[in-house]
Amino acid sequence: MNKIETVNHLEAGTSVLFGGDKRVRIDAGLAARFQPGDSLEIAPKTGELLYIPAREKAIARGAVSRALKAFESMRSVSDRAIEGFFGAFAEGLADDRVWDRVVEVNRADVADAKARGRSTVRLEANEKMRLGMIEGLRGWIEAPSRRGQILETVKHEGFRVELIGAALGVVAFIFEGRPNVLADACGVIRGGNTVVFRIGRDALKTAKAIMDLALNPALEKAGLPSGAATLVESSSHASGWAMFCDGRLSLAVARGSGHAVETLGSLARQAGVATSLHGTGGAWIIASEKADAQTFGEAVYRSLDRKVCNTLNTVCLTRAVAGELFPVLCKNLQKAADRRGHPWKMHLSRHDRGLVEPEDLGRVVGIARAEGIVQEHQIELIDLEDIGKEWEWEGSPEIALTLVDSVDEAVSLCNRYSPQFVGSLISEDATEQKHFYESLNAPFVGDSFTRWVDGQYALRKPELGLSNWQNGRLFGRGSILSGDSVFTVRTRYIRE
Repeated sequence: MNKIETVNHLEAGTSVLFGGDKRVRIDAGLAARFQPGDSLEIAPKTGELLYIPAREKAIARGAVSRALKAFESMRSVSDRAIEGFFGAFAEGLADDRVWDRVVEVNRADVADAKARGRSTVRLEANEKMRLGMIEGLRGWIEAPSRRGQILETVKHEGFRVELIGAALGVVAFIFEGRPNVLADACGVIRGGNTVVFRIGRDALKTAKAIMDLALNPALEKAGLPSGAATLVESSSHASGWAMFCDGRLSLAVARGSGHAVETLGSLARQAGVATSLHGTGGAWIIASEKADAQTFGEAVYRSLDRKVCNTLNTVCLTRAVAGELFPVLCKNLQKAADRRGHPWKMHLSRHDRGLVEPEDLGRVVGIARAEGIVQEHQIELIDLEDIGKEWEWEGSPEIALTLVDSVDEAVSLCNRYSPQFVGSLISEDATEQKHFYESLNAPFVGDSFTRWVDGQYALRKPELGLSNWQNGRLFGRGSILSGDSVFTVRTRYIRE
């Protein structure tokens, strides 16, 4: 039997095996930094070596331990007390004195993020964000809990078997720059679970303020254990890696950029933890030969109000109607740009360059990026392989466009190059819509604008995360993760 030893130092040049038949070597810089108690993890897909200092590991494990201890106490907490927590949390955020202090802290977070050239679109703690958080929290007061709910009964002669909903355990969240997710993620508490958060540097101080001024007082007032919602007080990526490597978690939820989320998901899966990953986004709109021009234009405009994961990213026009619909696309792209107060940006498939005039390709405008106004070509040519890339725009609406011979060709491109997330077909033909739904490999399919893909909008439930199908379909649940979908099932035998 092989002997397991604790590693207290690393040697430069040492090979580390991963993926069964691949290896990566430890460089001199990593070897020099590594100290006793530190850890090293490998991202399975990329072979990236992830260095976790002992301090960050201790912070993450401490937070999970507090959440686990709180979960053990949640068994004796009544549904009424849980409802009281959501009410008290909402009341705290509704208190102007509390919110004014949160906004004051948030201003410093926003200023720091801007100084580092970071996007602040979803960071600012404004009145709209506050009202959304309050609405979501109050929604959980009336929402049913799966805890203790009899989901199914199977009768036998002399006995019956019941399937009963039960709390799942500790749910870990990692999200970047969105303080409102702090309130949304508390939805898992509705079913008797506990939650541990890790938030990036951009919003960490804002999150701490919300915890200290509204969330923790609500836990205490309602009589819930203090660790029912726990914040990992570190902005280091290593603390997030350490948290997702903790096998005591019941579910790991990651929201953020594609590469970061993919790395976190692979770490959690290696630790045997179930995942819900919200990584690469970007919605597609396909216009068929049977598209109504007005419906198409409205769908484009309504899908470009701001940049989030379900924002319109890629447009496919069938060639038969490109002459009619391309001007409609440009008109509504301009309308969306006027609403934002900045010029639009288009990435045009290279083989469709004949769709625009040569002078259009030479036009340079000031595009609003996170780092400020950047002079760029308004229309740029891209390879077809890049048609599904998610365009992370700040103030300037940004899309990709390609022409196709048919809806089937567009579906093939979407299934191949997109993150398999959101697809919308503009067509007045019901048979074509049915075929589109059956052939597109995406969890969210529609026939209009793309921004409907939102838990609060579509299901009237606070959304904890959306998942694409880039890494495969999800087992046993939909791609909208909400508080009432985080549960397990117990089975009970009862004599009659």
